[in-house]
Amino acid sequence: MIATLLVGMLCVYLLSFSLMFQLISRRLQDEKMGMDVFAAANLMLGGAYVLQLLEGPPGWSWTSMVNHTLTLCSLLAYCVGGARFFGLATPLVRPLLYLAVGYSLLQILVNWAVGPVARYALLAGTCAVWFVSMVAVLLYGVRSFARDLRGEVLLFAGLISGICVLNVIKLSKLLSGGFAALSMDGQFSMIFYVYMCSLATILPPSIVWLVLRRLTDRLRGMAARDPLTQLLNRRGLSTALDVYFRHPGTSARLLLVDVDHFKNINDTYGHQVGDAVLCGVADALRASVRKDDLVCRLGGEEFAAICVGADDASALRVAERVRSSIEQKVMLHDARYEGLRCTVTIGVSDGFASAACLGQAMQQADAALYRGKHTGRNRVEQNRGQSRVNAALDTVH
Repeated sequence: MIATLLVGMLCVYLLSFSLMFQLISRRLQDEKMGMDVFAAANLMLGGAYVLQLLEGPPGWSWTSMVNHTLTLCSLLAYCVGGARFFGLATPLVRPLLYLAVGYSLLQILVNWAVGPVARYALLAGTCAVWFVSMVAVLLYGVRSFARDLRGEVLLFAGLISGICVLNVIKLSKLLSGGFAALSMDGQFSMIFYVYMCSLATILPPSIVWLVLRRLTDRLRGMAARDPLTQLLNRRGLSTALDVYFRHPGTSARLLLVDVDHFKNINDTYGHQVGDAVLCGVADALRASVRKDDLVCRLGGEEFAAICVGADDASALRVAERVRSSIEQKVMLHDARYEGLRCTVTIGVSDGFASAACLGQAMQQADAALYRGKHTGRNRVEQNRGQSRVNAALDTVH
């Protein structure tokens, strides 16, 4: 009686969260992050448990066969929902149809050839293998596609491992004791459905939490990046520097990059072409700096790069590589613009060792940039003086 009540509660949980997932997916509009598929999975699993309540004692019936098929299809839907949450465009409808038809035919064959107990054992064994595979994928994800959700993914892996163990025990009991193992009054059924109710209570809110966290991270990322070039903005640069300077004994150099005669480009070709030039400069800048360097658009035609851990010579080498790369890059290949190119002037600051010193580094690099603008443009200038720069650039060439 208690186990039957637990199954009823399980149905209510699953169907309620199915409705919640569907409402959330409609709010998310284009990028649903798998919530519509999680809604379908909960609906199928809830429907399977409704059929279990209706079918009566275990044995062969069409209701029971549909119940088992829906159970397995719900697992496929959960996997597809998880894949879509992590950005994989995974199909759902056709694999579900193949699985539903194939597993239904397999049930008929097993029931005819071996008997109804074997059909129930088939479901328990298949679910156990499926859960093992899910746990393996989640553990792999902790080191690859889900590194930013390590704690949550490990929680899911632990909970799924529990239901996997219960299915293995269920399979063993079916093979040794037949349908007696499935008695709703038995201790095992009590444990099984208490655990399933616990999963139904924990996992759906956890999925909602993951979606909220992903949305929050995305909003934070949007707030830290320039919408045109997707480089860091000032806020994002300050945050990244705070993280970098947590390690003692670190230093950096600032490169201040300004596009030469950018107003003329806007006035001559229009703002749309100007935006394309800014994106081209951003791409060249991103490609020219070192792997761990930070790249930022400060505003307008002014960009910045932070050469982390660089000495004067290294910073100058990076600056010269940036300058040369932008000078050689064709910003627009359209014949109307005759292979439009541009140049930049770069000011290089002294070394600084904390995010609080960024303002001072900006002043130094800006003074060097101002000097470069007034001595010909398309050049690299360092804060410490022209002779030092010329000597360093000689070593670069």
